[in-house]
Amino acid sequence: MRLLLALTATLRLAAAVFKDEAYNIDYHHALLGLPQPQNTFFHPPNPASKASLIYTLSKKAIIGAVNPKDGAVVWRQRLSGAINATRALLSEGEGVDIVASAADGEIAAWAAKDGRLVWREKLEEEGSLVGLRFLDKDLVVLYQGASSVVQRRDGSTGAVLWEFSDASGDAPHEIAVSGSTVHVVSLHSKMLGGLNVKVTDIDSVSGKKTGEHLLSSDSEVKSADDILFVGGHPTSIVAWSDKAFSVLKINIIGSKSVSSFPIAKSDKVESISLHAPRRLNSLAHFLVHYQTLDSHWAEVYHIDVVKSTISKAYDLPKLAGKGSFAVSTSDAQVFFTRVAKGACTVTASQSHGIVERYLLKSFVPGLSGNADPLHAISEVLPRPGGRPAVRVAVLLSTGDWALILNGETAWSRPEALTLASTAIFAELPQGERLARELAIEEHASIPQAYIHRVKRHIKDLERLPEWLTAQPQKILAGFTGTDRVGGLAMNADKFGFHKLAVVATTNGRLIAIDTASGGQIAWNVQIPDYSETTGWQVPTLHSTSSGVIRVKNSGGHWVFETTSGKMLRKGTDKPKTKTGTVVEYDLADGQVKGFVSGQKSSTLWTFTPRKGEEIRSLTPRPLDDPVASIGTVLGDRNVLYKYLNPNLVLVTAVSNKTSVASVYLLDSVSGNVLYEASHTGVDTTRPIASIVSENWLCYSFTAKSGAASPARGYHLVMASLMESSLPNDRGSLGAATNYSALQPLSGDIGLPHVVSQSYQIGEEISHMAVSHTRQGITTRMLIAALPETDSLVGIPINWLDPRRPVGRDPTPNEQAEGLMRYGPMLPFSPQWYLNHKREVVGIEKIITSPAILESTSLVFAFGLDVFGTRITPSFSFDVLGKDFNKLQMLATVGVLFVGCLFVAPWVARKQINTRWTM
Repeated sequence: MRLLLALTATLRLAAAVFKDEAYNIDYHHALLGLPQPQNTFFHPPNPASKASLIYTLSKKAIIGAVNPKDGAVVWRQRLSGAINATRALLSEGEGVDIVASAADGEIAAWAAKDGRLVWREKLEEEGSLVGLRFLDKDLVVLYQGASSVVQRRDGSTGAVLWEFSDASGDAPHEIAVSGSTVHVVSLHSKMLGGLNVKVTDIDSVSGKKTGEHLLSSDSEVKSADDILFVGGHPTSIVAWSDKAFSVLKINIIGSKSVSSFPIAKSDKVESISLHAPRRLNSLAHFLVHYQTLDSHWAEVYHIDVVKSTISKAYDLPKLAGKGSFAVSTSDAQVFFTRVAKGACTVTASQSHGIVERYLLKSFVPGLSGNADPLHAISEVLPRPGGRPAVRVAVLLSTGDWALILNGETAWSRPEALTLASTAIFAELPQGERLARELAIEEHASIPQAYIHRVKRHIKDLERLPEWLTAQPQKILAGFTGTDRVGGLAMNADKFGFHKLAVVATTNGRLIAIDTASGGQIAWNVQIPDYSETTGWQVPTLHSTSSGVIRVKNSGGHWVFETTSGKMLRKGTDKPKTKTGTVVEYDLADGQVKGFVSGQKSSTLWTFTPRKGEEIRSLTPRPLDDPVASIGTVLGDRNVLYKYLNPNLVLVTAVSNKTSVASVYLLDSVSGNVLYEASHTGVDTTRPIASIVSENWLCYSFTAKSGAASPARGYHLVMASLMESSLPNDRGSLGAATNYSALQPLSGDIGLPHVVSQSYQIGEEISHMAVSHTRQGITTRMLIAALPETDSLVGIPINWLDPRRPVGRDPTPNEQAEGLMRYGPMLPFSPQWYLNHKREVVGIEKIITSPAILESTSLVFAFGLDVFGTRITPSFSFDVLGKDFNKLQMLATVGVLFVGCLFVAPWVARKQINTRWTM
């Protein structure tokens, strides 16, 4: 019997996967995060390679290499704990095949070609990493612990070759390397205020201190932010300015002289940045970039290495708007690339003559609003007798990272999606729009209706060429079974697969992703009134069937058009006419408090967890959670009635001291506790994911290793709520004609009958969601994010049914219900993985939406990566599969039709001849 059940389950799993749907109905954006300017550069993956990759350490603590040809991620690695680190560093070296990172007290070397970890070392003492540089093939590390420490580490093993400690108490800022000397730049506090720049010289071979001197900077430098730049090759410099940006001071590291350059006061300078070459054999030239609110310009300086002097060579003219500069080298030549609105220019460092100029139409095609370049990196390759090849990777204010190849945008990466905070599905309003137009004509006079109809037909004719162009591709897609078509799908389809996933980001952007066109960006707009300087509240999103998206936060209310992202209007909500009392709840002072909407000060009920417990999360039942059946039909045709309460909220609380995790199921209207459970030996530092739907709840946690359980484990708990433990019984409320959630306060609260089971799973679950279909007829699927394997799994709910028989085989009636024997282990079947072979990294939230087809639910997961797909928990019972041969069917019908044309006259003649012969 067990073997038969196992074989049956295997057959169902095999049927659940369709090879032709993989990578066709789903989409994936493998993202890195916004690149940091000081940690982004072009670099060859090995010394023998002539081609370069783009390496970056993003603000999401992701190290990655990007192919500049197509923008694809070659490899990426996540630095654990680096998001909370005060500083994260990435460095490259000449003639080596590794890149090095430093963050959160950890130094690591990664193979530049494939991202393989070469070595990783932890600092012996607590401290913050300050500087990281390559010296030949070794690494020089600067960190602040009990004292300032400089180490030289072997580049191939990470072993410490020498160590220098400075116990002066000065704050280390950065390191620079020139020749055989390592320079440590520190900030020395003066008693009267201000900071002097201190430079300590260390012999790179022995690690011995060879010199030290102070630079007079206390009148300008008040904090580390006033230091503009440290580094550069072949001659290292340190530059600083005052808070008002009135003067620029530069010192050639190793000398005691400071060059001073006044800054023009015609415009208020907002920021200053320096760009110097990184290569050892390059010319000693650098560029200073000045940025104001509405303009930018630059100055190029030359260093006389023999005389140790700095002179201004020439100016680059002032241009309106924001701009960015990048430096690149080819042999000894130094090139400065300028990216501004409408133009990209390349200038050689020797003179102000423009080497190459390109006119830029747009950074990213289809991007609306202002897209200002924030920072850029470049690679200029001179070609004998021809124009140079220029590649510029520029980060835009919209959060897009684009590469410009010889004046044309080669690719763009929507890195702003890594800042997503909330998302919704928005339907395309094709049918509703036509209905509104017809309603206008119906209520207008005859002349007005006629004029309106003519205008509508003219607008339809404007779309005729586009419609005719798309028809052959749609017909071919229908025959071949291909759902995805080229370009953006801005029209709704009859199955409800074509929707937009609209994302709001923490940097004030609203981004729409077309779920029907491989996850392409449909539009990307700025929410008005966003400001980086003021606190920005993440807005709430609401989509309507009329084709608009409402965006609300404490700062305002905006309405956008779904199809184009165009802002339609801005205003405030009108007070709604209340037809009843709305009870809300919130977490305040470690308690969950219920109150009447708009009267937060008047508390209706309060829930307090056990003493010593802290509330971790609140998980409500979804507002739109349709239920097709109020009961579960048993194998003997009896019914177990489900406990269906739309006001359920699951409270998760933990006690760090006792390692206990507790869950409480509340009625959010009355505040009554309907169910509670506690688990001991829980690792409360790990995430506890939970979900509530229909009449069940599910949560997972991580068990600590100890004497009782030597192995660290992961548990998944499923609980179902019934009105009674007896079939055909509605419980204590079965005879009631009316029911109120507040009535139990004065009587029987009608607790549900709860059945639960626990499973041990192979890895941790960080987030949960549940599939959502139109009528709720389709079996639900639990969708879980697995951070250890960067995966997304869909677990059929029937595998988690807590009524599975324990310690025995299921009876015939239980088999008829689909119940299988309970096993404490729940291995994730390979067919459950929704992402297939993709690595979906950093998922923080999952949302689902129903399609028009009852069998299908749309899934959208976001965090660091963005992933979307369609799932059919009960298989595609209401639509033909892709394996259905439409061509064969049409050919069969055609053959039958042709056969009838020829056979019909022959049959008629035969009948006539038969009658004549009678």
